[in-house]
Amino acid sequence: MLNLDLSQVLSTLAVAAVPALLGIILHEVAHGWVAYRCGDPTAKYMGRLTLNPLPHIDPMGLLAFVLTSLSGSFVFGWAKPVPFNPRYFRNPAKDMMLVALAGPLTNFLLAGLFGLLLWAVLHIFPPQQWMDSTSYVFALKTIQTGVIINFGLGWLNLMPIPPLDGSKVVAYFLPPTAAYRYLSVERYGFVILLLLLFTGALGLVLGPLVSGSALGLLSLLGII
Repeated sequence: MLNLDLSQVLSTLAVAAVPALLGIILHEVAHGWVAYRCGDPTAKYMGRLTLNPLPHIDPMGLLAFVLTSLSGSFVFGWAKPVPFNPRYFRNPAKDMMLVALAGPLTNFLLAGLFGLLLWAVLHIFPPQQWMDSTSYVFALKTIQTGVIINFGLGWLNLMPIPPLDGSKVVAYFLPPTAAYRYLSVERYGFVILLLLLFTGALGLVLGPLVSGSALGLLSLLGII
């Protein structure tokens, strides 16, 4: 039984590793790249505009990814946040919102690319002829996971809980004083997220968004 569980854990990690790393790292690189385009060179000077995963790895985020993979349910993890300095921004309020949006939009784009890749694989290599191949099944699972994980990362980060990206978008539309008070909740943000995660409330919110987005994409591509 232990061997079976370990095998399943390793299988889950293997399937989720590439799409999760791509989604998390490109999310952070997108933040840094847009910040750079808005005039802030901080991420560039600190070597964070790179696809090399090492500068982006956060030990706690990696541990969370492994532990949630063990649970076999919601896979959750994060990278080191890309540093930026709003004092460099030409239009601080607007540029902060654009930097925040860059990460989730990158995840949605990745989900779409994984969907297109799935469509291509299914048409070039019909399942009826290839389902006996372990490599083929693994590839299909990885690509499908890429769709789910990236929609999950995109919607999760758009939640209006400081310090998630969605809070920066909401703050842009608030008066300065209200925005400052709202963003000051950031010190409790991680605790709020953990509470939502362990009470199941996070899944209740994200589940329909992720599944609805994935089904919509696959339906648009004619896969289902």
